[in-house]
Amino acid sequence: MKFKAILFAVAVSASSLAFAQETKKFGPPAGNALVGDVYGGGVASNVEFKAISVDKLSKKLKKDKKVENVAVKGKVTDVCDKKGCWLTIQTEDNSQFFVKMKDYAFFVPTALKGKTVVLDGTAERKITSVDEQKHYAEDAKKPQSEIDAIKTPKEEIRFVANGIKVVN
Repeated sequence: MKFKAILFAVAVSASSLAFAQETKKFGPPAGNALVGDVYGGGVASNVEFKAISVDKLSKKLKKDKKVENVAVKGKVTDVCDKKGCWLTIQTEDNSQFFVKMKDYAFFVPTALKGKTVVLDGTAERKITSVDEQKHYAEDAKKPQSEIDAIKTPKEEIRFVANGIKVVN
């Protein structure tokens, strides 16, 4: 009888713990992306002050294929809806450049769309394959017709961010 009571108590405890576990939420982190919010390793104030425009970055990348330890100020146009693991920044010619988080170490909320940020990290001109372009288009929930229209690799600015700070 004692054995059954102990077994019953263990079963009830185990099931209570199992149901009490919080289910892991998938998706971008919550947050309103308010001015001053920082993601990743942060952006030091002296780095923020030295941030260059997207246009200046583009000009630098015409001379050098890669620019390390650069801070860039720009407007976020899109954020990965699945995890917040990438974003795009508006360029002066109304195109965009792609930003990934260094070592996949942090994510950003979708509320970052439309905000002006300072990115601290490394930029380079890179060829993006058709498959990779399609993958990111799917993450961005683009229409299938737009995804199917991706037929050629493209050269673009790619940025790997160590830190991101909302500035406006």
